[in-house]
Amino acid sequence: MFEMMPITRSIFSPFYDVDQMNSNFFGKNEVRNFDTDIQDKGDSYILEAELPGFAKEDIQIDIDEDRLTIQAVHKSENSQKDAKGNYLRRERYYGSYSRSFDISQIESSQISAAYENGVLKLTLPKRSVTVPKTRRLTIE
Repeated sequence: MFEMMPITRSIFSPFYDVDQMNSNFFGKNEVRNFDTDIQDKGDSYILEAELPGFAKEDIQIDIDEDRLTIQAVHKSENSQKDAKGNYLRRERYYGSYSRSFDISQIESSQISAAYENGVLKLTLPKRSVTVPKTRRLTIE
């Protein structure tokens, strides 16, 4: 007759059904952005992006005018076969992460990158600030 449904919420949310549908469709393995920290070192910025489990070859850094984009793609395949070569279990995983940053105040030709222990470290030197020369105009 009626399905039994557990009550999992105590506060009314008009988006609860949409959230449940989204969770049921995508499952618990939600894709999320990677975490970044940016430090101001005076003459440069240090950007550290946490990308654990990625190989250095899986990470791409692109500069397009005033935009820096970090993209990491992770692929893995796990399979088990029996003695006859038939699959008992086969799983594939694919994850793509991407973030973009405005680098309009950065000297893009001098950006350097290093990757160690799952942390991508970018050194972003600031552009030198040019102070406009002052001058006095004569009135005609």
